[in-house]
Amino acid sequence: MTTSSNEAQVSADSPRWLVGLVIGLAGLFYAYAVWNAVAHLITMAQTGLSVGGWATLLFGVAFPAIVFVFAYVIGRRRRVGELALVFLAGLGVVAVFWMSLIALSLTMPSA
Repeated sequence: MTTSSNEAQVSADSPRWLVGLVIGLAGLFYAYAVWNAVAHLITMAQTGLSVGGWATLLFGVAFPAIVFVFAYVIGRRRRVGELALVFLAGLGVVAVFWMSLIALSLTMPSA
């Protein structure tokens, strides 16, 4: 089986509009995680941050986008249910990272 026939088979199993809907909904959840990280960064920046604090919180802003791209790359050639599960697993990773970031920022000394 060649790559083009494999892609045709996957797209025949899953309608494009449904794949687009799953990607769009997952994108909204990941965008919410980015929005939360930006709001937390702004709040913490008002109290003063060290260089390590800035690096950690800026990575917290970029991390959901990195996971979204990684989940898309893993799930792009799978059926729509599998794609949704990959995005859901990625959201779980983002949530665990976010809780760790919150715990770290609560223990961070302000400058």
